[in-house]
Amino acid sequence: MKVLGIAGSPRRDGNTDILLAELMRGAASKGAEVKTIVLADLKISPCEHCDNCLKTGECKIQDDMQTIYQEFERADVVVLASPIQFSGITAPMKAMIDRFQSRWARKYVLKKPPLGDERPRKGFFVSVGGRKNANFEPSLVMIKTIFAVLNISYTGELLFFKIDKKGAIAKHPDALRQAFLAGQKLVES
Repeated sequence: MKVLGIAGSPRRDGNTDILLAELMRGAASKGAEVKTIVLADLKISPCEHCDNCLKTGECKIQDDMQTIYQEFERADVVVLASPIQFSGITAPMKAMIDRFQSRWARKYVLKKPPLGDERPRKGFFVSVGGRKNANFEPSLVMIKTIFAVLNISYTGELLFFKIDKKGAIAKHPDALRQAFLAGQKLVES
């Protein structure tokens, strides 16, 4: 079982990263092979909407997104982690999702499996919002949409309100425990 974590926060070692790391630790404790990709460390150009992918199913832009495509194809479970910024996911996460336009083209135009095969995959979302009334809905729509396009079954999320200051999630009464258990559950049959 391969679990891929995508860290979408531009702030390294912040609350979302801490939760993702704990979730991945939980998955590893059940024998899963885990890998985390930090989007802030990569160069991902925005989608140019050139429509090249409508003919080939491939993106013509050659950058670090090529690695992301390969890792999604290998993964059995994909965990997307992004804090809420202006009621949405972060810019690095949005750029990555937009570049899956080529996989949308594979599925809907070329009638091919978007990730190369039809095996079942699970998806999960981890997020924090700084305000007590943080609006996660716009992010959830986008996350559920990309999972649906990629034929990844959305299995749930961990969402935490009023978590803003770096490291504040560690003071939450059971957030880390919830993340660890979520990781375990994601890899159990």
